[in-house]
Amino acid sequence: MKIFKIIILKLLFLNLIFAINNEELELKELIDQYAVISLEKDLSYLSKNDKLMVEILFNASRIVDDIFWKQTMGKTEQQFLLNYKDKETIEYSLINYGPWDRLNGDKPFIIGIGEKPPGLDFYPNDITETEFDKFNNTLKTNSYTVLRRDKNNLKCIWYNQEYKTEVKKISKMLMKASSYSSDKGFEDYLKLRSKALLNDNYYESDAKWMEMKNNSVEIVIGPIETYDDNFKGLKASYQSQLLIKDLIWSEKIKKFNSMLPELQENLPVDKKYKSENASSSKGDMYVYDLIASYGSGNAGPKNIAINLPNDPKVQTDKGTRKLQIKNLMKAKFDEILIPIAKRLIDPTQFKHVVFEDGFFENVMFHEIAHGLGVKYLVDGSGVSVREALEIYYSPLEEAKADILGIYFITYLSDKNLISNKDLMDNYVSYIAGIFRSVRFGTSNAHAKANTLNFNFLHKFGAFEKNSTTNYFSVNFDKMKLAIPKLVNHIIVLQGNGDKIAAKNWIDEMGALNKEEVIIDYSGIPIDIIFKQGLNLLKF
Repeated sequence: MKIFKIIILKLLFLNLIFAINNEELELKELIDQYAVISLEKDLSYLSKNDKLMVEILFNASRIVDDIFWKQTMGKTEQQFLLNYKDKETIEYSLINYGPWDRLNGDKPFIIGIGEKPPGLDFYPNDITETEFDKFNNTLKTNSYTVLRRDKNNLKCIWYNQEYKTEVKKISKMLMKASSYSSDKGFEDYLKLRSKALLNDNYYESDAKWMEMKNNSVEIVIGPIETYDDNFKGLKASYQSQLLIKDLIWSEKIKKFNSMLPELQENLPVDKKYKSENASSSKGDMYVYDLIASYGSGNAGPKNIAINLPNDPKVQTDKGTRKLQIKNLMKAKFDEILIPIAKRLIDPTQFKHVVFEDGFFENVMFHEIAHGLGVKYLVDGSGVSVREALEIYYSPLEEAKADILGIYFITYLSDKNLISNKDLMDNYVSYIAGIFRSVRFGTSNAHAKANTLNFNFLHKFGAFEKNSTTNYFSVNFDKMKLAIPKLVNHIIVLQGNGDKIAAKNWIDEMGALNKEEVIIDYSGIPIDIIFKQGLNLLKF
């Protein structure tokens, strides 16, 4: 009996060792889902003062990480990682800002860790929908407050108090950086942003950000997107992205800004869904290279463009600024999109998977599309689409921007406002791009948006799969007919603010039919991660 017990214990021990080794192997495979991109940039042409400003802004950006860890985990990076020793666990936790896999529906990848709280640390973990609805405090829906328990009662705390230590440091550094700026507009913006971080009133700094034209250095810093709040879709996560303007490309795409009113007027919807004004003087579009990214913008899959501010009042008064991040787009195109397209796109159409006139242009018009359509419900209530749709807003808005961008390109081509255009470059590159982004996981708003559009277009016959070769090919005529129908469907959902209809559509169309869409992604990265630091910048 004693020998039998020893054998059993040895087997259990071996199984445990196997499980640990297997977990380490799995984590290595998860890490390999990301291609490492070095954020290098020659900044030697900047003035001495602008170089000093960049260094200060880079260091301020790093502090944003501390706040985002607290928003995600309720603790700092150091506090969380103190529990783990092995390299793979630490590395994948740093990529995801916690123990939940952002490429796999936020499933935990560390043994013993529970499910990801939908409200993260924005709300008490045990809060319910009913309790939230009954909580009589207008600040509960503010994007810059957290909810906490005071004994048995809920209370709201402003971000500037919840993250007081970090916010004060960042604010001080932005004010210091402003004194070195060679551009007066950027100097004024940094001063206003510094103050806004201390009072959580971002309108003035957002408005000033929209007025800048000639700054060669750019920073997006503060609580920005609400993607991480899966309880109510209201609370903004901190992020910082430091960018350098590509002056040549920015000039190339400048002409499209003047076309915004015409694009709004020609949306394929009833006039009540396009009655909001889109002034050509409101908002600009520029091209940048990213040199630093921290906080939510650095978590899991990386964004390749930015359309801000999110505040509908600022959008109405000033418009939006569209930032195309060219070095990231090119990295994803080369490292991910081309390998995918070689496996999935019919060889006769592969020539249409192109960067500048396909992928880059699609992303550029995606950002233009964010600023058009409807921002408030058409019933005249004054309620914003974001407020009405809550957690369904982000996937619908991203789906709208994707397909509306393609619609605009088609419209401009048909009107000969874009010369020498082969729409198949955009259509085929778009379908290939969908296969890239659906891999981001169901917790990602962009991936869910692409899945919605994929299923709608596939059902319409806009693209087909050859059952023998498994290659996909675009049906040009059906694609051109399907695009305005999909645009109409989404904008009407948004304008009506029908949360139930939005939920039903997402439930029905928000997942791929794995039996119908079998894709071999083996060996192809899903996304990119950054190697970043001041040492990579040439001063």
